[in-house]
Amino acid sequence: MNGQNRKDVTVGARVKIVLKADQRTGKLTEGRVARLLTKSSAHPHGIKVMLEDGQVGRVKEILEP
Repeated sequence: MNGQNRKDVTVGARVKIVLKADQRTGKLTEGRVARLLTKSSAHPHGIKVMLEDGQVGRVKEILEP
């Protein structure tokens, strides 16, 4: 499942995100969602989240809701 809809991304979900620094390479980072940062219901590049370790990026893939 992709992470473009806010309703699909929940706190505690295991996701793969792309960090701002990795946008050119597309390298994905895996972690658990601590906070949802995007306020709108959808975003074409993915919902912006903060992981439990403090990293911020856009959700590209939801592994486990």
